[in-house]
Formats: sequence, C-alpha cells, structure tokens
Amino acid sequence: MARVQFYHNAENPLALACELAARAYASGRRVAVRVPGPAAARELDQLLWSFEPLLFVPHVMADAPLAARTPVVIGDAARTTRWPHAELLFNLADDIPPDFERFRMLVEIVGQSEAMKIPARARWAHYKQRELPLQAFDAVRREAL
Repeated sequence: MARVQFYHNAENPLALACELAARAYASGRRVAVRVPGPAAARELDQLLWSFEPLLFVPHVMADAPLAARTPVVIGDAARTTRWPHAELLFNLADDIPPDFERFRMLVEIVGQSEAMKIPARARWAHYKQRELPLQAFDAVRREAL
C-alpha cells in the first residue's frame, strides 16, 4: 500500500521537486517525477542541472534508454509513462497518477494558486476514500499540518 504525502503551498513546485529529489537521491532512493506536460519536463530537467552548483542529481526523461539505471526519472503526465522503478513518485500534475499503487510512496506537490489547490483536494479525497496513509506538510514552513 502506497503512503501519500502532500506538500501544500509550494511557492515553486518544480523547485521543491528538485530539492526533494536531490535529498532522496542523496539517501540512495530512486524517484519518478510526474509533471503536467513537456514544457514542465524540460524546465525540471534544466532546474536539476542548475539547482545547486556543487550538486549532481543524475536524471533522464522516462523514455530515455538509460531510464532504468538512472536514479531520477522525469515523466510527462500528458503521455503514458512506464516508470522503470517504483520507490518514490512525485506528482506535480492535476490528476491522480494512473499507476501510483505500485509505488511505496507518493508525494503530491501542490502550489499556492486555487487552480492547483482545487484538484489537489479531489486527489486527497480520493486517497482518503481508499484508506491510504496520508500526511500533509506546509511546503513554506516545512512543518506537518
């Protein structure tokens, strides 16, 4: 059963995804990052290269030949993605990831706009209805809600 964490109120969801992916990689974990579309995938790719000057976070797009051997994989929610591993899934898209059940943990990253909060509430309700373990955090204050 997947555990679900929500990071609400993120000033910049892509930057938070970079930070969390870097921490996960540093602790030896593998991460799949699901973004809303191809533009966000390209932006996240660039952010991971420049996020912290002395930090290297190996990452590729989900359809890259080396995806199965790369710790951080970026996928576009607009396309069907077959994730090469199932440890952590970061979701920045508005919908429920179709295959989230196969992951040990799902991390929902939600921005500050109402346009991001409304679908996040629906996802929270979906996971709660399925009786999945839920945790909520304020992304700005970095504390549990």
